[in-house]
Amino acid sequence: MSNAENKRDGFKNRWGFILACIGSAVGMANIWRFPYMVATYGGLTFLLPYFLFVLLIGASGVMEEFSLGRWGGAGPVGSFGKAMQDGGKPKKVGEAIGALPVIGSMGLAIGYSVVMGWIFKYTKMSITGEMFAMGQDMNIIGGTFDAAAPGSNTLGEGISMMLQNGIFGIGNGFWIIVAVAVSVVIMALGVAGGIEKACKVMIPLLFGLFLIMAVYIAFLPGAGDGYQFIFTLDINGLLNWKVWIYAFGQAFFSLSVAGNGSVIYGSYLGKEVEISSSARNVAVFDTLAALVAMFVIIPAMATTGSELSTKGPGLMFVALPGVFNGMGGIGWIIGAFFFIAVLFAGTTSIINLYETPVAFMQEKFHLGRIPSVVVIHAIGLIVALLIQPWTSQWMDMVSIYICPFGAALAGIMFFWIMKKQTVLDAVNQGAHKEIGGWFYPLGKWIYVPLCIIALIAGAALGGIG
Repeated sequence: MSNAENKRDGFKNRWGFILACIGSAVGMANIWRFPYMVATYGGLTFLLPYFLFVLLIGASGVMEEFSLGRWGGAGPVGSFGKAMQDGGKPKKVGEAIGALPVIGSMGLAIGYSVVMGWIFKYTKMSITGEMFAMGQDMNIIGGTFDAAAPGSNTLGEGISMMLQNGIFGIGNGFWIIVAVAVSVVIMALGVAGGIEKACKVMIPLLFGLFLIMAVYIAFLPGAGDGYQFIFTLDINGLLNWKVWIYAFGQAFFSLSVAGNGSVIYGSYLGKEVEISSSARNVAVFDTLAALVAMFVIIPAMATTGSELSTKGPGLMFVALPGVFNGMGGIGWIIGAFFFIAVLFAGTTSIINLYETPVAFMQEKFHLGRIPSVVVIHAIGLIVALLIQPWTSQWMDMVSIYICPFGAALAGIMFFWIMKKQTVLDAVNQGAHKEIGGWFYPLGKWIYVPLCIIALIAGAALGGIG
């Protein structure tokens, strides 16, 4: 399939694009990290800086990556090469630099494949009632999660366990295969026929399920304590630098600016679509998803008097099932709703992550859509099965170092390498009203340095998002 033919398989309309981008942004950070950060740094004390950074990044980085992809008509490799050419520099150098965000996207997709295996397994257990039957014993629930995500320190140990036990005997091999197979089916159907259609179904259902849970939990005894905490503001807390750096990190990583997924989705965007309103909608709905998750999780924990002291997988796969199970018979339904919603969030994210390397295969090796999807997912599956024992370390390496570096590179290409007029023409294409003069200096002097800060702070603090 030629590059031109591939580009014709874009999003059919603006809302299809927006829903796909919302799906790429709404992921585990919204569910297993955001509520914990709000709980740790004090309700509105954390939310106010977070809202500020969402506004800043949405008005610079998100718009930049959409514009770069649409202007370049390709993923990071092709768009970076074209950007260098526009700036009077060697195209091949830009293409070589663009390989890093592709690697970052593939790395995250592999880690997400393992996580999706856990999610598929827990979704099945929540629907069948297996999870509810475990009650509130954290040791039993934790044992289930430990069996799905076994601990190990080295790749060598992972390979040794794999050879000894087979793909079905280590951790969650079968469910990882299921997760990757679902991604293959959706992506093989194409951008409009697969990704867009899937997101049009899953994203509304995700919001609907979370809203149902939020409304139900609101009427439970003790939920008010959770709301009271959420709306607490500590003025002195705003002087804590950690509040600002972690609020920035949460917004930065939640909006998925990494020089890959947003760029490739932008390349499928019609030239008549307004970039600014699309970026605004993505930022708003991604934030709403995080807020709805917060209004489910924090009040739910409050109903049982539990402290939200766990973040990451432990919160979602150990602490929350115990809370839902303690709600009585309705807890079975709430738990099932929760994991189905999480399944939708994870699936829409993983197809975005795999799309960048799939598009790379199509652009550079001129493979058809289906062979590209199969090859990339086959590689992803093999590596995902091998890295199960150290998924956390793998995800940290990619998210702390490669993703912010990729975002910085994309920002440098757009705001520092490309001609200013090219940049303004790219972001204003399809606009009903030209963007203000604030956009270019905001991106060049504020957003790009913030990407570098995300890289440095993440390395120093062991991750900020």
